[in-house]
Amino acid sequence: MNRKSILMLLNNAPLILFAAVFAVFGSMSGKFIEPQNLANILVQSSAVGIVAIGMTFVLLTAGVDLSVGSVMFVAVAVGGKMIFEGQPIPLAFMAALGVGLVGGAVNAFFITRLRVVAFIATLSMLFAGRGFGLWLTETRAMNMPDGVTQLGASALLGVPLPMLAFIVVGAISHVVLSRTAFGLQIYAVGSDPEGARKAGINVTLILGAVYIISGYCAALSGLVSLTQTGAVSPTFGQQKEFTAIAAAVLGGTSLFGGRGSVFPGTALGAILIQTVENGLVIINADPYIYPLVTSGIIFLAVLLDSVRARLLTELNRRTIRVEPQVAVRR
Repeated sequence: MNRKSILMLLNNAPLILFAAVFAVFGSMSGKFIEPQNLANILVQSSAVGIVAIGMTFVLLTAGVDLSVGSVMFVAVAVGGKMIFEGQPIPLAFMAALGVGLVGGAVNAFFITRLRVVAFIATLSMLFAGRGFGLWLTETRAMNMPDGVTQLGASALLGVPLPMLAFIVVGAISHVVLSRTAFGLQIYAVGSDPEGARKAGINVTLILGAVYIISGYCAALSGLVSLTQTGAVSPTFGQQKEFTAIAAAVLGGTSLFGGRGSVFPGTALGAILIQTVENGLVIINADPYIYPLVTSGIIFLAVLLDSVRARLLTELNRRTIRVEPQVAVRR
């Protein structure tokens, strides 16, 4: 099998893995392929999909945002505490989204203005956000009123609201990345920051914008998850950053920047991860193997991306040909 065939398989890896996972769990349990369970998978993947979409914007610039799980926690802690104290749900949700924007802006400030490496800046935000959220909630769970969970169970034109939020965010993000100058600039910055800067692109502005988008998506993802669980626990959003990265990379987004898509890429990656988790529950697997499966998915995503990047580099080198010199007769 030549390199181009292997690359084609790697580019279609999410579809191949999805088919394999579906076949394995479907053969192990008939409940897995029931229409109601398949609908549940789509609804349950909404929160992961939204935060993974935000992560996609960051990864496209060759960055990383390790703080999304903590931003989710702080956002729902602020919104949840407002609801718990009797504030209107819409106002609390707006405050939570504002927290997401602030969290993303803080990351953007440290990365673009103070020149802190994205890994270090967002890792610091991960711990700072988690600590602030625990202080705010006093490490106690807050159960939300029925009005919150009713939102998660509601539907518009037959589409559950969590899934509708996922679709809207995915559609807007897909259009932004594929049909706007801003989206093209994101790809340019991820492929060659110096070249993009020489071409007149405001690299600082682009980098700051993607982290703000990531923070907003993290907060929105937290709210979607809150409407489904109905409670803010001390472990809310924990390790979601790794799930978001895995979903984006499984969908074809490169850790090295400049390559990837929201649809069908990241969306399919998020659904794939949720399908695996749902399948493990359906077959009544030992809960202790869940972290092993998650770590295996993350390793597989990184491995596929590394192999894909290496093959692309080799193919690009092979396409460079030295034009034969033509002898000139005198």
